[in-house]
Amino acid sequence: MDTVGTFEMAVVMSQHSMFTAIHKHYTLDDWKFFAAHHPECLQHVAVSSGSGKSDLEKMSDILEAVPQVKFICLDVANGYSEHFVEFVKLVRARFPEHTIMAGNVVTGEMVEELILSGADIIKVGVGPEHRWSFHRRCAPQPPALAGLSIRTDSTRKGSVCTTRTKTGVGYPQLSAVIECADSAHGLKGHIISDGGCTCPGDVAKAFGAGADFVMLGGMFSGHTECAGEVIEKNGQKLKLFYGMSSETAMRKHAGGVAEYRASEGKTVEVPYKGDVENTILDILGGLRSTCTYVGAAKLKELSRRATFIRVTQQHNTVFS
Repeated sequence: MDTVGTFEMAVVMSQHSMFTAIHKHYTLDDWKFFAAHHPECLQHVAVSSGSGKSDLEKMSDILEAVPQVKFICLDVANGYSEHFVEFVKLVRARFPEHTIMAGNVVTGEMVEELILSGADIIKVGVGPEHRWSFHRRCAPQPPALAGLSIRTDSTRKGSVCTTRTKTGVGYPQLSAVIECADSAHGLKGHIISDGGCTCPGDVAKAFGAGADFVMLGGMFSGHTECAGEVIEKNGQKLKLFYGMSSETAMRKHAGGVAEYRASEGKTVEVPYKGDVENTILDILGGLRSTCTYVGAAKLKELSRRATFIRVTQQHNTVFS
C-alpha cells in the first residue's frame, strides 16, 4: 500500500527485525537513494511488483541496481489465473537466488500450485470482510470447472477492502490461514496472513492459526512514517488511508477506474497516531504476552499451543 509500505516505515520496522513490502510506485532513483542512505535496512525489505511486462522490467532494474535486496513480493488482488502462475515461474527463472512472495489466494490447492511454480511464501487473503461469501474452490482451470461455495466465519474484515461487498467473492481469514498453512508447510513453504487484523490480539491469532508472517495495513496507517500530509479537521489531526484497489489509488496511479471494473477499496481519514515505534512496541508486547499465556517459548511454537473457540464478539464494549 502506497500510504503504508514506505521507505520511512522500513527504517523503523527494520530496527525491530520486522519486514516491509515496499510499494511498487517508487522510482528506480528513489530506490538508489534509499539504498545509499539506509543500507542496513535492505535485508528487511521486498521489492513489490504486479504481473505485467512493465512491472517485471521495473523490478529487474531495481534488483540489478540494488543487489542487496533479496526479497520479491508479487502482489495481485486475484492470484487465481494461469497468467499469474506463469509469471511466478518466469520470475523464479530470472531470479533463482531470491525469496519470492506471491499472492493473494485463499485455498490450499492454489497455495500448492504457486509453491510448485517457484514461490517461497504465499500471501493469503481475499475479501475477508463479512460472514457470508463465495470463494473459489480450485486451482486455475477452465471456467466450466471452477466451483464456488458459501462459507461462514465470524472473522474481522480488511479495513479498507470492499471486495466482498462489490463482488461477493472472499474467504474468512482465519479459515483461510488454517487451511493454507497446512498446504504450504507440507511443501516446506510459508504463508503470510494478509488482512483483517485490528489489534495485537488478531496478530497473535494469525500466528496461532499457522501463519509464518502477518501483513498489516490499517494498524500501521496514520503514522508519521506513512505517506501523505497531516490534515486538520474540526480540531482533529488526520491522515488519508486507502486500499490499492480503491478509486483514490487507481486515479492516482492509473488515471482512474477502468470502465470494465469497480473500485474494491475504501478511502478513509484515520486519526494521526504519531511515530510508528509506539504501535510496533504495542504489537510486539501483545505477542510476547500471548506466548506467555499459552505456554509458547517462542513465536514458532504458538500454533502448536493454540486452541480456537468460536465466540460472538471479540471485545467487551461496556466502556467503548
